[in-house]
Amino acid sequence: MIRTILTYPNPELKKKSAAVTIITDATRDLVRDMAETMYDAPGVGLAAPQIGVHQRVIVIDVSGRDEQPDLIVAINPAIIHAEGETYEEEGCLSVPQYAANVRRHAQVVVKGLDPEGNEQTWRAEGLLAIAFQHEIDHLDGILFIDHLSPLKRDLFKRKLRKSAETAAGTP
Repeated sequence: MIRTILTYPNPELKKKSAAVTIITDATRDLVRDMAETMYDAPGVGLAAPQIGVHQRVIVIDVSGRDEQPDLIVAINPAIIHAEGETYEEEGCLSVPQYAANVRRHAQVVVKGLDPEGNEQTWRAEGLLAIAFQHEIDHLDGILFIDHLSPLKRDLFKRKLRKSAETAAGTP
């Protein structure tokens, strides 16, 4: 089932998510809904808080549109090692029509559980490393715009206010 993606400034996006203590059929249903929602959007990652569920669950697929899907599901993901630095443009399904360069680690190692409860380790670099960091931030109530300088964040918020006023018909 495709779920509604919450958008900034919805306060639900700033809440921290709880660890999943028992993986149930409801957890696996959530994963299926998240994957379907992410592919429909379309996006390369989605965290449960983005659909209003405050559990530590993320889905990621950085395969290209013309490639075979390669879905990664991480329950209770944690970065256990990070190194290097990259500065790439990021966007977010919860911050539509805005992108900005964000400083991230170039490589990460992430541990988490798969939908069957098996521990997994993912070694990632490039877009996958960025996606893991971005989605794990969501689990902690952090948006990519929180990584911007105060000036860039202020410019974004002004642009958002102006868009809202234009949509409401206020000059």
